[in-house]
Amino acid sequence: MGLISLLIWIIIVGCIFSLIWWLVAQLGLPEPFNKVARVVVALIAILLLLNVVFGLVPFPALRLQ
Repeated sequence: MGLISLLIWIIIVGCIFSLIWWLVAQLGLPEPFNKVARVVVALIAILLLLNVVFGLVPFPALRLQ
């Protein structure tokens, strides 16, 4: 059940970030700001997905006794 909810969550977040990506393209920002905005959106999406994916992996060395 956990993997299905994770997959649904990733699809929803992917749709949200693709909408933000499209919105940044439609705003018509000048070129340096457009590229910076896209890089920021991509970094936030990647960091969020990595946090979710690696948050599910148990690290035995980090467990509290």
